[in-house]
Amino acid sequence: MSEWSTNKSKRVLAALYRIGWSLKRQSSSHKTLTRPGWPDYVFSFHDKEEIGPRMLARIAKATGLKPGDL
Repeated sequence: MSEWSTNKSKRVLAALYRIGWSLKRQSSSHKTLTRPGWPDYVFSFHDKEEIGPRMLARIAKATGLKPGDL
């Protein structure tokens, strides 16, 4: 079983900001996030959208997010 549980995208985005990501630019719901030492990441979810465990694992791999950060 996955260590990730379903979360709202607004909560995931807030967790990314807490671990050091910042908004570089935004076009509609596509937010380009930046963090020193990491490639830019495009976060393209609406605020109330649910993000499942599989997608959270993919986001974590690209951003360094951990289950405890949520």
